[in-house]
Amino acid sequence: MDEWVRRTAITRLSVDDEQRELFEQTISAYKRGCQIATNLAWKRCNEKREAQSLAYEPIREKTALGSQHALLATHQAAEAITGCIARRSTGKKTSKPQFTASTVTYDTRSMTLFDDETVSLATTTDRVRCPLVLPDDEDGYQRQYLDSDDWQVTESTLTARDGEYFLHLGFRRRKNETERDTAEDGTVLGVDLGIENLAVTSTAHFVSGRELTHTLREFENVRAGLQQTGTRSAHRTLVRSSGRELRYIRDVLHQTSNSIVEEALRYDCDVIAFENLSHIRARTRASWGHRWAFRTLYEQVEYKAEAVGLTVKQVLARNTSKRCAECRFTATENRPTRNTFHCQECGARANADYNAAKNIGLRYVRQGHQSSRRTGTSQLALKSGTVTPKGGFTAYPNGFEAEFTDKPRP
Repeated sequence: MDEWVRRTAITRLSVDDEQRELFEQTISAYKRGCQIATNLAWKRCNEKREAQSLAYEPIREKTALGSQHALLATHQAAEAITGCIARRSTGKKTSKPQFTASTVTYDTRSMTLFDDETVSLATTTDRVRCPLVLPDDEDGYQRQYLDSDDWQVTESTLTARDGEYFLHLGFRRRKNETERDTAEDGTVLGVDLGIENLAVTSTAHFVSGRELTHTLREFENVRAGLQQTGTRSAHRTLVRSSGRELRYIRDVLHQTSNSIVEEALRYDCDVIAFENLSHIRARTRASWGHRWAFRTLYEQVEYKAEAVGLTVKQVLARNTSKRCAECRFTATENRPTRNTFHCQECGARANADYNAAKNIGLRYVRQGHQSSRRTGTSQLALKSGTVTPKGGFTAYPNGFEAEFTDKPRP
């Protein structure tokens, strides 16, 4: 049982051109180190010590990683393989992990925080010391952890995105007596599934469903024509067509599930919340192909999330498309069209699927605040910050994301 409460504070770094080049070299080497360890340990072991014994020296020989990052790479590979084994034990398919994200893991040996609000990070050559870009407000988002004696720095992650570098600082503190034996808490990513948009997250990540819908209809038309023909040649063509259809859908779902998990990691989420899929046919008027795609997508997200330490949950879907995520007013009139949400009470306007994604995430968060089995410290990830059920909003650092519609209404 984990005796720690864990949180992450996302902080932008101020870097110069020389430091940027060193970070890029380190990220590239770390990804390669993780893959080397995975290739060596796959189907052989998943314990950290065994993976370390097997892959540490090859990583040092084939990359420019220092000793601590080589060690961390073996541990990350072991964790990924453990996730695959857990999925396989439940009868689900799995494949060897591939490391493509532009990230590097740091621990207290490879990273040092200083009181002058700078951080020293190990690279493939020298250590880099650069300033943390913190808000002016002394009670701001990151300072509640940086300035507290209760929170200890633990494993953190350097992430590169769009030419900027963000340090996802990990913190932990021991649970108090009222927090012991609780279920999942932390930051939640809400996900809505649909036809027009295959998936939309509470952080405003949209995956269009138009191309998938168009292709499914084309395959259905071809299938209907071949079945009506009824000849042996038509049957062989039908089999080939079905194979092409299945491969296409699986490729779309693979890319979509990857993007959802990457979005959860990008915003340091602990839980990915979907609506319950039991009645998705009635809600979306989905064809058989779409219903199968939704379930397959959920399963893919589930096993990929498990491999990186995330939890996937389902919540009741009732009224998520009719309820305003801002004021909670619920009415059919709030959704005048498939794509449009306009609250008749507070006037809030949003994409209907985006509003639903926020409602799905908020439903899971509210369950945590009402349940005696959880600590009630969970929060919903939005594009520009995190929000609690009572409307408490914490903005991300400047430059990470920005969307006015995520901020609380006055």
